[in-house]
Amino acid sequence: MAFFQATCQGYVLRLTVVPGARRTEVAGLHGDRLKVRVAAAPEKGAANQELLSFLAARLGLPRSAFRLLGARSRTKVVEVHDLSPGLGDRLLSLLPIPA
Repeated sequence: MAFFQATCQGYVLRLTVVPGARRTEVAGLHGDRLKVRVAAAPEKGAANQELLSFLAARLGLPRSAFRLLGARSRTKVVEVHDLSPGLGDRLLSLLPIPA
């Protein structure tokens, strides 16, 4: 998939984040990025914290495994510092199943 890339320390995720949504959810692909809606306002880093907590919960990883780059833009890069087997498959499972 185009929205993530393996590195020597884990993965890099390319995301488009839409703050202020009704609920936090993956909306699908947006070009070569994964689009995520977050149920937090883009104030004082609340949307960024919601994004990282959501990713940690969905991927079954500790919050400390995530590092956010590009914190002031809707287009974000998140580093995932984890080399667990099967993490690539869990990243693919973030994609919504088409109806």
